[in-house]
Amino acid sequence: MPEGHSVHRLARQFDDVFGGQVLAVSSPQGRFAAAATLIDGQQLLTSRAHGKQLYLGFANDLVLRVHLGLYGAWSFGGDEHFTGASSIGAPRKVGETEQGPAEGSGPYDGPPEPVGQVRARLVSAHGWADLRGPSACEVLTPEEAYAVRAKLGPDPLTIAAGEFELSKGRGTAEEHLAAARAARRDFVSRLDGRRTPIGTALMDQGILAGVGNIYRAETLFRTRLDPYLPSGQISARKAGMLWDDIVEIMTDGVRDGKIITTSPAHRDDGPVWPDNAYYTYQRQGRGCRLCSSKILLAEVAGRKLYWCPGCQRPPTPHGVPKP
Repeated sequence: MPEGHSVHRLARQFDDVFGGQVLAVSSPQGRFAAAATLIDGQQLLTSRAHGKQLYLGFANDLVLRVHLGLYGAWSFGGDEHFTGASSIGAPRKVGETEQGPAEGSGPYDGPPEPVGQVRARLVSAHGWADLRGPSACEVLTPEEAYAVRAKLGPDPLTIAAGEFELSKGRGTAEEHLAAARAARRDFVSRLDGRRTPIGTALMDQGILAGVGNIYRAETLFRTRLDPYLPSGQISARKAGMLWDDIVEIMTDGVRDGKIITTSPAHRDDGPVWPDNAYYTYQRQGRGCRLCSSKILLAEVAGRKLYWCPGCQRPPTPHGVPKP
């Protein structure tokens, strides 16, 4: 499943190539046909992400909500004015490979015939986007879209989204900074008093929106947190540091198009991607990059959890000497 940085990149992609344009919306597969007619021929006004969900706002005050889930993917194509990612979503591997229109591909004469089960197709004068296999694809009123978003926790990419909005001349720096600070406070408060292990809490989209298995494993290592530590035992200061680290590595993901969490000093010889990208994710049985322990793997709530028992030790109770 694409993590939050990929969906934020998608939101930027839609803003760049479709923003302000009137779109033809259809459903070649047929499953989205009735809803497609509600936004067909409408101007796209907004494109925003929250966590792993994409919200496209149209001029008739309706919102297209898409959640890619495990199998969903967008593909794009068009002329020289239509640039950006060629596809984002499953079944791609963890890293993103991006490309613009192929050189020498000839003049653009409209979208190709649909390939596979295309749930939704969006077409402008310069390009097209096809959606396949999402877990959710629906047209909502603003009130319905707000109700869905209200069930989600804060998004660590709030500040990155705000910076993008500023680059487009929307909003003010003060407004976006206030939103980012509020998101941080919200996250810290949601951990307070919870008995849920922090390794489980970070995957709960109602606590934190956009973090998946890779970011969960990597940020817990980077902040030296035992994944089994009850969330409520983490101090407000440490919870804030955890939030800040998630913000940092997810913002890097938006910029780079792939998840790389290691520092240069901690990498082995060879390419950064993918051999040296992670501290713990999918490195079970291998030596920790920082200590002599081996990375462990366990299944928790149906998902694989990776951690280093040497660097991520349970906290020592007060008055008990460390071994």
